[in-house]
Amino acid sequence: MIKVSGSGSEPLEKVLKRFKKKCEKEGLIKDIKRSSYYEKPSERRRRKERKMIKRAQKAEAAGPYGR
Repeated sequence: MIKVSGSGSEPLEKVLKRFKKKCEKEGLIKDIKRSSYYEKPSERRRRKERKMIKRAQKAEAAGPYGR
């Protein structure tokens, strides 16, 4: 559970901004978007394979010493 406390004099907009940043940092928004619709197991597998290929290509482009 994400908790954000604000002082009495702090504007609500700043507290809300901090809350949104914490949610994004923990990956909560990504989880909600992913689970908001049904994804077939085959689609999930294809998405993971594409992600692995992209990650491998990125590592190959970085070279042996990385960047």
